[in-house]
Amino acid sequence: MADLYEQLGVKRGATEAEIKKAYRKLAKELHPDRNKDNPAATERFSKVAQAYDILTDKDKRARYDRGEIGEDGNPKAPFGYGAGPSGGGGPAGGFRGAGPGGAPFGAGEEVDLSDLFEGLFGQQQQRRGGGFGGFGGFGGRRAPPEKGADIAYRLPVSFEDAAALREQRVTLQGGKTVSIKLPKGVEEGAKIRLAGQGLPGPGGNGDAIVTISIKPHRFFTRDGDNIRLELPVSLDEAVLGAKVKVPTVDGPVMLSVPKGSTSGKTLRLKGRGFTAKSGARGDQLVTLMVDLPESDAELARFVEGWSGRGKGNPRAGLGV
Repeated sequence: MADLYEQLGVKRGATEAEIKKAYRKLAKELHPDRNKDNPAATERFSKVAQAYDILTDKDKRARYDRGEIGEDGNPKAPFGYGAGPSGGGGPAGGFRGAGPGGAPFGAGEEVDLSDLFEGLFGQQQQRRGGGFGGFGGFGGRRAPPEKGADIAYRLPVSFEDAAALREQRVTLQGGKTVSIKLPKGVEEGAKIRLAGQGLPGPGGNGDAIVTISIKPHRFFTRDGDNIRLELPVSLDEAVLGAKVKVPTVDGPVMLSVPKGSTSGKTLRLKGRGFTAKSGARGDQLVTLMVDLPESDAELARFVEGWSGRGKGNPRAGLGV
């Protein structure tokens, strides 16, 4: 199997952004929906998706770079077992080691290792009936048939849907559409595994790995489990107080603006934020921003004659 970096067309040591860019380009070209009559493209799409899944997982990528796991994401066999010319495990691949007199094993010949292991470990292990299965299959245990490859998907979710955990729909390879429940505490990059929705294999289907991408909002921002909003209010609403309509991820609600409010005053709407892992909802924090008209002659005349002008320094707390 080709090197994972080669499959994505990037250099070893590429940044995560470069890997994502390469994957998006290849996924668009090779997606099965665009290559229904091209099984080779479908197979390549699967390999590209698997490469992306491993290289965007920091732990898996580090293990792959160290040679601990292979291109399929599975641990490599210990002691080089299974690395013979035939490429498979067991005697068919040969055991590459030193034979009597220093002659190498392998080169197509089958070697009986029972005497070697018997001398190393004694008869007790044999009597227990365990063979040497703990060494990746020595003694008769065979690895279970491999499942099919996983397929990676990226699901864009609106800010409001992510906050309220609204059910999502995703179309899988082959046109099948399934519903997905977003997990509590969902964040950008969260992965959801759909068992058995990957490619078929001798040991059953692989899985679909859905990565959540939360779309940015034009006026909401996330702060942990809370949501922040800067809310413009008019001068009279701030001075005299008012009830104003405020947008939330669950729809607009009425908010009471206290008399004498200034820009920067923050009000709290309970339970209008993101759903935490505990199941509790965060809050929406509304920061008031007094919006003054650009040119209002009446307001200018009022301020010029305002008796309170010049009393106190609002910047005194800044030391200026």
